[in-house]
Formats: sequence, structure tokens, C-alpha cells
Amino acid sequence: MSRNVRTMACPPAAVFRVLENGWLYAGWVTGASRIREVDAAWPAPGSKIHHSVGVWPALLNDESESLEWEPGRRLVLRARGWPAGEAHVRIEVEEHPDGCRVQIDEFAAKGPARFLPKAIADTALYVRNIETLHRLALLAEGGAP
Repeated sequence: MSRNVRTMACPPAAVFRVLENGWLYAGWVTGASRIREVDAAWPAPGSKIHHSVGVWPALLNDESESLEWEPGRRLVLRARGWPAGEAHVRIEVEEHPDGCRVQIDEFAAKGPARFLPKAIADTALYVRNIETLHRLALLAEGGAP
């Protein structure tokens, strides 16, 4: 499992405003290129964000599903990105003297990526999630709705 942590100069509520707005998903998730639809119940468990991955014209349509939603504390996702597979992603946020501390834990759950050596898979996810947390911080600290 890959783990990334970043301190953000904003309250946890600012991070959760970004997470609960499914239309912002492609703005902070590295690899997601556009949002096609967001279920009305997002981010309630079972609701989905319908997104595309890749670069035009090689776009693949897929979706990510909320598995757990605890406002102010945690979001757990099943993020699909076939043909690579599916990942389980846990985002936890807690207060910190400088604002908040955000942690992302991610692992390949299904598909070909699951068969990569752990060191390679974890390193790739770690590097990707450095950028993911950077983008999330830009939106949350910038006051995205």
C-alpha cells in the first residue's frame, strides 16, 4: 500500500468541500481528465463519479464509487481505471496546528496492476499521489466551492 501525507494551510472543512463536489474530481485526481456525470447522492456510499482517464483522443470512460463517507474525517473510494484495474483509496483528514493533515492510502485491488511487484506499484502510486495531494491542496487552500 502506498501512503502519502501532506499538511495543508486550510481547515479540514475546506478539503471536504472539494471532496464532496464530484465535479472537481478531475481537478485533483491525477490521471482523471474529465467528468461526465456525478450521481446526485455523491459522496454517499454507493454513489459514483463518471469520469474519463487518458488524453484525447485516447480517452477511456470509467467511474469511481464512494465506499465510505464520514464528513470531516474520511472518504474511501473504489477508483476504476481500466485497463489498468481498480484501486482502493482512503483519504483521511485531521486538524493540525498549521491547518490540516491529509493522508492518502492506496492499493491496486483488481486488474493487471495488482500483479506488479509491490515495490514498483507502491512507488508509482506514491509519486502519482504527491501530485494528487498538491492539486487537492491548491483547490482547498484556494477556497474552491
